[in-house]
Amino acid sequence: MAETQSFHMTPDEFRRHGRAVVDWIADYLEHIESYPVLSRAEPGEIRSRLPDHPPATGEPVAAMLRDVSEILLPGITHWQSPNFFAYFPANNSGPSILGDLLSSGLGVQGMLWATSPACTELETHVLDWVVELLGLPERFLSSGTGGGVIQDTASSATLCALLAARVRATEGRAGGVGSDGRLTVYASTQAHSSVEKAVRIAGLGEDALRLVEVDRTQAMRPERLDALIARDVAAGNTPCLVVATVGTTSSMAVDPVAAIGHVSRRFGAWLHVDAAMAGTAAVCPELRSINEGLELSDSYCFNPHKWMFVNFDCDCFFVADRRPLLQALSVLPEYLRNAASQSGAVIDYRDWQIPLGRRFRALKLWFVIRHYGVEGLRHHVREHVRIARELASWVEADPDFELAEPQTLNLVCFRHRGGDGFNERLLDRLNASGALYLTHTRIDGRYTLRMSIGQTGTQRRHVEAAWERIRTEASRLAPA
Repeated sequence: MAETQSFHMTPDEFRRHGRAVVDWIADYLEHIESYPVLSRAEPGEIRSRLPDHPPATGEPVAAMLRDVSEILLPGITHWQSPNFFAYFPANNSGPSILGDLLSSGLGVQGMLWATSPACTELETHVLDWVVELLGLPERFLSSGTGGGVIQDTASSATLCALLAARVRATEGRAGGVGSDGRLTVYASTQAHSSVEKAVRIAGLGEDALRLVEVDRTQAMRPERLDALIARDVAAGNTPCLVVATVGTTSSMAVDPVAAIGHVSRRFGAWLHVDAAMAGTAAVCPELRSINEGLELSDSYCFNPHKWMFVNFDCDCFFVADRRPLLQALSVLPEYLRNAASQSGAVIDYRDWQIPLGRRFRALKLWFVIRHYGVEGLRHHVREHVRIARELASWVEADPDFELAEPQTLNLVCFRHRGGDGFNERLLDRLNASGALYLTHTRIDGRYTLRMSIGQTGTQRRHVEAAWERIRTEASRLAPA
């Protein structure tokens, strides 16, 4: 009797093809500087080269990798290029890739401690490591009333913070009857858009969001926060959540967390600190001024997938008191009941996040911390900050350019003195060159170029070459 075809990849085939894929990735990273940083694909170009219908029979892995190289690669914007200076770092590293590969191979669904004890306990342990690594308040340790969890992004962390804050502000009533339209949320005008999205998703409505004015450094003005909350309380509203930002996306501005924390406590509002972009800097003791005031916060998050060599997605979210979070997110159907959970001796991270299911993200964070060690992480953060400081000095020394804001950590915001239109044309020419990729913002209404330094492979020579390209293109654009 003929043996039935299984269609599965055998272990030996997996070994062979796995080596080919790892070799492809290694070659890609080795030669990444040869690609134009920003994809030049036109809308619809990639899809036009793909078959209209799925294959009737299986295809070889070699053919798939060939199509990755020939069809997909031209449509890739190379975030891992050392010449990627746009948005924010979204870096990667060998140990992170290997940890993620191992996570995929294990195929763990870590919704409960019982569904994979190692998945939960490693995550708890590594998040406690992170508290030590960044010098965070001990109230975020799992040994007390709080603890940490890995979310997908800071956007999810902000939403979870809001849901926990809503529970606390309403003494649990919001979970049953929903929002009564009286809860209010506060963030600076420079805060991330995820705050507004969280307010929408949580059902508070956009009218519940108060955007607080900023000072000349683009940081929230605590006296304006105080006035806004006092006005809301007088009107019968309940201050629910205050979001302070440590490292705004636009300009890396740092809100005065301590002052904001005292205002929040006086009015009973939950303080969430969003350090998604800048939090990694605290690995260096000399940069831990960004942690000032965190002892007054109720929750905190930062993204190792931005500047700590962990590939997307990985956000570390901490709470000082986990009870409101669990009350907001815990739903226990019969099919999830088990002896370990009912004993109260374990953590079930399904109750700390929006989805039920969860991947084994802790592996890649664990691999990165173990590979680099504290010393290695500090070395690279210090180097990126040093290079950014040097770039800022070059801008200041050039009569045609000016800093839009003082250089902070690894972000430099600058502009040509030729005006908004000139800077916009300059940015378009730079990005079209393929040699580098920058993005822009508006600071005090003026068009501003942003240069974010923090990619895994970025060295001084890349930043120096980028600055020379910027000056050269500006000279070509300038009227004779």
